[in-house]
Amino acid sequence: MPLARVPRLALGALSGLLAGYAALTVAELVSAAVRPESGPIVAVGGAAIDRTPSGVKDWAIRQFGTNDKLVLQLGILAVLTLLALVLGIVATRWRLIGSLGVLAFGVVGALSAVSRPDSTSLQDALPSMVGALAGAGLLYWLIGRLGTPRHRTMSTDSPGAGPGRTARTGTDGAHDPSVSSPVSPRAASAGWDRRGFVLAATAAAATSTGAGLIGRALNGSEGQNAVASRKSVVLPAPSSPAAPVPKGAALRIAGISPFMTPSDDFYRVDTALVVPKVDATSWRLRIHGKGVARERTISFDDVLKMPLIERDITLTCVSNEVGGPYVGNARWIGVRLADLLQECGVTAPSKGGPADQLVARSVDGMTIGSPVEDVMDGRDALLAVGMNGRPLPFEHGFPARMVVPGLYGYVSACKWIEDIELTTFDAYDSYWVKRDWAQRAPIKTQSRIDTPKPFGRPKAGTVMVAGVAWAQHRGIEKVELRVDDGAWHEARLAAQDTRDTWRQWSYAWDATKGNHTLTVRATDSTGEPQTEKRTPTIPDGASGWHSVVVTVEG
Repeated sequence: MPLARVPRLALGALSGLLAGYAALTVAELVSAAVRPESGPIVAVGGAAIDRTPSGVKDWAIRQFGTNDKLVLQLGILAVLTLLALVLGIVATRWRLIGSLGVLAFGVVGALSAVSRPDSTSLQDALPSMVGALAGAGLLYWLIGRLGTPRHRTMSTDSPGAGPGRTARTGTDGAHDPSVSSPVSPRAASAGWDRRGFVLAATAAAATSTGAGLIGRALNGSEGQNAVASRKSVVLPAPSSPAAPVPKGAALRIAGISPFMTPSDDFYRVDTALVVPKVDATSWRLRIHGKGVARERTISFDDVLKMPLIERDITLTCVSNEVGGPYVGNARWIGVRLADLLQECGVTAPSKGGPADQLVARSVDGMTIGSPVEDVMDGRDALLAVGMNGRPLPFEHGFPARMVVPGLYGYVSACKWIEDIELTTFDAYDSYWVKRDWAQRAPIKTQSRIDTPKPFGRPKAGTVMVAGVAWAQHRGIEKVELRVDDGAWHEARLAAQDTRDTWRQWSYAWDATKGNHTLTVRATDSTGEPQTEKRTPTIPDGASGWHSVVVTVEG
């Protein structure tokens, strides 16, 4: 279609889209001079996460898993695209109002940025505001290139005149000036500068793309020092290495979860839209607060010079539903948290210490509260710097994070940690507690069937049913399997590594043709069986027996 015949509203929508694109790319460029987390998509996304009800967050994690953040960002982009189109159309009639609408969304982004927990300066508002000003100015300019639509009225005393009629001409074909008619939207735009608009729109798109690419490159280069610092890390040999995994702890059964979870496959559940990349050479951890006799700030090199221990520990997310995937086992290396706290003069509550809560703060503003008693009761609670024999991946907390056996991650596993404050549960509520999760959350005994998969179609005969069970810091004593509503049969347990790791199990089932329901339950080393009662993940973790339905084929 020739550009001259494109409806004015469509050209306005295109102008709005270009303005929105310019606003985001300019904001990306400016964020490189402030900090990547101050960009509008990250700021608005983070604010949305902070204000989303816990139940909705939990639903998003269940539905999208580790892709929940990508889905959120795509959703924000979709909404912004729609709004940009609408504002462009509005601007074709009310040029200033449409442009001010772009500016208003910049204000939303700026307020979101400065309200984030990790924001320390009003400069965080600059990317959104500068980007919005650029977008608003571009929209105003592009709409101006379309010209002002002409509205002519028809003379009511002209014979035969009526809505939609064309102007009457004389017998000699000349235009009769006594008669006028309305001009169609297409005709109204006939006088606009087509070449000027095309050049302006093309220049705007090219300039915006350039700004975005430069901004992306600059933001990426900021993390290069962090990447280089991680590559240069050589983890010292631990003074207390982990014992070898016992023979028979890892079963060779197709479909069962590997005993050791590779770092790339380890679950990731957090609120960071942009994974923090922290330079280990400049990282510092401050320990302070109630009952801290000797406040201390330590560097990454300080940590590496301390006695390190290596332990196999299974972690579980509180958002893990019965039979869910958010559990993994890894070999961690780090410093005992209890040793660090004792060096600062901290005493456990059971021994008269005034603080019962350890609040860990991340570089992205996340706060996680852990019971001081659990950290100092002798379990292998770590300030971890390594995972599976290598420095922590950025996604899992490099340069340092907390790992506490027996506690769900939201009350123990602070990643990208930079601050430890000793306080009390009465005095302070951490991020998730403010959102209706429990203050204390020991991991519940759980078991899972890994194979056969739900709705699987195994052949009749011997079918190997297998999976994992966990009750961190208590250990697993027994696993039982039930077919349909029959009797419980004790499964064969793999060798136990430690009470802080999960345990594999298997059962040779003599499968008969038809539909069957397989159900598993575990008993921990204290003799407490896994409860049948189904509860949701909120407020302190899901409970219930895991079942799968299969169809056995003859």
